[in-house]
Amino acid sequence: MTEKKGMKITAGTKLLALFGHPVGHSLSPQMHNAAFGQTGLDYCYLAMDIKPEDLPEAVRAVRALGIRGANITVPHKEKVIPLLDEVDSEAAFIGAVNTIVNDGGRLRGYNTDGRGFIQSLAEEGIGWEGKNILICGAGGASRAVSYYLSEKARTLRIFDLDKGKLEKLVGDLNRIRNNVEAAGGVLDLGGVDVLINATPLGLKETDPLPADPSKLAPGSVAGDLIYRHTPFLREAQKAGLRTFHGLGMLLWQGVFAQELWTGVRPPHDVMREALLKGMQGH
Repeated sequence: MTEKKGMKITAGTKLLALFGHPVGHSLSPQMHNAAFGQTGLDYCYLAMDIKPEDLPEAVRAVRALGIRGANITVPHKEKVIPLLDEVDSEAAFIGAVNTIVNDGGRLRGYNTDGRGFIQSLAEEGIGWEGKNILICGAGGASRAVSYYLSEKARTLRIFDLDKGKLEKLVGDLNRIRNNVEAAGGVLDLGGVDVLINATPLGLKETDPLPADPSKLAPGSVAGDLIYRHTPFLREAQKAGLRTFHGLGMLLWQGVFAQELWTGVRPPHDVMREALLKGMQGH
């Protein structure tokens, strides 16, 4: 690794932002600013707590202040879409934007979550091609990852207690695929090769498990999009399953977002190190 150059704020420094509510827990500023400190690119990334009613004004400020781009997180990923000038086809299908690029006052929306997730699987050496996959949850995170997983999975089943949300996602996917179905009311893990939690269950230690990973066959994989070892993953490890959590997805969605803003692929090893250091303080 080359010597870290360090960040310097200048009159030409380009601003990047994270819009969410709340954002005090976010590790994105550490991750992105560590990369800028390494590469010497004249950018600075700040987290901004934007209340839902203030989102339209915040998006207008991106243009007015010449902010180069922004990440969008909960609860704004869906609501930001009509405020933008253009949304790429992937983000339009997912129905959520996590990255805005300001190109001379024209705001374009992207979603790098799904690509980040797939890259994290590849990095871990976890295959999904030809596998039977079950995702718990049909929200925005599930839409992002299922868009990619369904492309090469043998079958993709999705489970959610919200039947309307579940049926919409399955229907949307089957307009471009033919291997997606809604899981029944009783969660059957028979024949599942890869089980993924895409719900918020596990953010609190007292949350119930989204599914019982011990019912999976030996050699199966259990993953969680939450970026730490949740009770779900601990139970999966006890059962001898291979596991992964969402830190890799967080890392790679940030890598792809930063590349959209700067045109330069950032040093992902530096960004990973910043994330791991930040997690120690959480």
